[in-house]
Amino acid sequence: ELVERALASEQDASARRNAFLMLCLCGQERAVAYLFSNAERVTEWPDLLQMAAVDLIRKVCRSPNRADKGRYIKIIISLLSSPSTAVVYECAGALVSLSSAPTAVRAAANTYCQLLSSQSDNNVRLILLDRLNELRTAHRDVMVDVVMDVLRALSSPNLDVKRKVLDLVLDLLTPRNVEEVVLYLKKEVVKTQSGELEKGGEYRQMLVQAIHACAVEYPEVAGSVVHLLMDFLGDTNVAAAVDVVLFVREIIETNPKLRVSMIQRLSDTFYQIRASRVCSIALWILGEYSLSLSEVESAITTIKQCLGDLPLFTLSEEGETTDSSKPTQPMVNSVTVSSRRPVVLADGTYATQSAATEAISTLPVTAGSLASTLNLRSLILSGDFFLAAVVACTLTKLVLRLEEVQPSKAEANKACTGALLVMTSILQLGLSSYLPQLIDNDSYDRIVLCVRLLCNTGDDVRKIWLQSCRQSFAKMLAEKQFRETEEMKAKSQISHAQPDDLIDFYHLKSRRGMSQLELEDEVQDDLKAATGGFSKETDDANRLNRILQLTGFSDPVYAEAFVTVHHYDIVLDVTVINRTKETLQNLCLELATMGDLKLVDRPQNYTLAPESSKQIRANIKVSSTETGVIFGNIVYETSNVMERSVVVLNDIHIDIMDYISPATCADVTFRNMWAEFEWENKRLPLIQ
Repeated sequence: ELVERALASEQDASARRNAFLMLCLCGQERAVAYLFSNAERVTEWPDLLQMAAVDLIRKVCRSPNRADKGRYIKIIISLLSSPSTAVVYECAGALVSLSSAPTAVRAAANTYCQLLSSQSDNNVRLILLDRLNELRTAHRDVMVDVVMDVLRALSSPNLDVKRKVLDLVLDLLTPRNVEEVVLYLKKEVVKTQSGELEKGGEYRQMLVQAIHACAVEYPEVAGSVVHLLMDFLGDTNVAAAVDVVLFVREIIETNPKLRVSMIQRLSDTFYQIRASRVCSIALWILGEYSLSLSEVESAITTIKQCLGDLPLFTLSEEGETTDSSKPTQPMVNSVTVSSRRPVVLADGTYATQSAATEAISTLPVTAGSLASTLNLRSLILSGDFFLAAVVACTLTKLVLRLEEVQPSKAEANKACTGALLVMTSILQLGLSSYLPQLIDNDSYDRIVLCVRLLCNTGDDVRKIWLQSCRQSFAKMLAEKQFRETEEMKAKSQISHAQPDDLIDFYHLKSRRGMSQLELEDEVQDDLKAATGGFSKETDDANRLNRILQLTGFSDPVYAEAFVTVHHYDIVLDVTVINRTKETLQNLCLELATMGDLKLVDRPQNYTLAPESSKQIRANIKVSSTETGVIFGNIVYETSNVMERSVVVLNDIHIDIMDYISPATCADVTFRNMWAEFEWENKRLPLIQ
């Protein structure tokens, strides 16, 4: 009563908070009564007292009283207008835990979105996105309405925030909002062209992947974005350009209506491509999807223009590069670049061959050669014979299809002769000493096969080249779609409710005196109970595996620890039990570490009554993911013994496997991460 009177008359915010906390701990009923009596003035309280009120509501509503739950929710909703962002954040979390009604969830989601746009701290934004993702898991139908508010967080310069925003938005796509989302993403892609954004290439790659996912799930939006993205086929960020061309390849197969315009656009922009892998995929698309006479002729013309004049080199140039009397001449034609980094193969292992030099040809202008910016010519003259083999295969497909659609036999033979000239020029270049390295056997065999095929074509071989490749790609896409569908079915078939569970019929309940929010809450609680929404997957069994015994059962002090390993810290929750009939004084848990581990807290002394227990928490900072050891003692005093007693603890070994959690990532992403991190000198990257 004294504290309650002091709380009513006190003006200092800290004193009022402490008084209210004292009421919460010692007289919860009085604290609740004080809260209800001041419900209309809660918004005028200082933020410290508002936080204490939210904590009280959380504590009381763990076993909620149905009669008062609506009053608590009204107080929480009124506090959402508080000027303190901390109070608003806590209220949003409390509101979701108290009520599952769409009105309450929508209010919490809007609050998180407002904080997301107003806060500049990236860590705060990541936490808010985690809360929104939790809401998406349990209340997707409500979260769909705030998807555009979430997209505004893309204004953050941090790539991690952008990535989380895009992942969240992709999970909230519906036929109603997909066009609006794609339009917003298109505007973001255009912004990346200005060059003002830091890491604009990586951001553009994420946007392309997001648009790709939208177009795959909702093919009707592909036509509005594919032509814009094709402008980025020549992007200096190779990863982004690869994502664009893979997107084009999939859309042109799944959307036949867009094929004609996409082939025309690809032919127009092909000369801009500078990456070998992008060129290879683009050539495959031209060879497979150029069907009409005009498309085939345009594709052949595009390839020849990007190759330039033939032959690719002259015999006089070869003589100059092999002339021993002019030892400095080859150095003019090539630039040797040192490469200190080891070659990383596709599976992530280091190559065993030497990769000390890479020769980049810079050929002089002569009568028979054209040293210009033509992409195919530049790449082939730099020694990329795999791309040369792709050029040969593409020309072969185009010539075979031209023979079917071209009524003039003479024109078809002329195109065939031109293709053979290109292939023989490539073979001549690969077998000469003009380049530092000769053509590899695989590429040589592939080009020779194309030459033989054009010289003597059978119906079976023609069918394989013109139909089977595209059928295989369509089959691959169908299998991918089937796998994704099966995974979705498997997730949806997980049962959370049993047939013999009790059902509480909403229509048989009394609704007198209940507000609309309380009515919605009643319905949502019944639905959650029926569908297993209250059942949470816990890993109690796995948690028990992390309990380590530190002392023996015969020791006067028994101790065991529960170890929680985070990325950058380790938390030890140590339970200490006094097994004697005496009071233990100045009991202290003394810990020491070995390895890159560092104790954060200084040890404290405790007094332990007979046969009582004490929970002691120790925080340890981790500076690397190397294996470490934690060891120590428990020291205490008793009234009968003058000297301090010591109980030696068992060692706690922190293994590197504790830091690694299973996850999945794309092959391209894995190779990029492997190349980015030099594992001998840097922290092991965590794939989450």
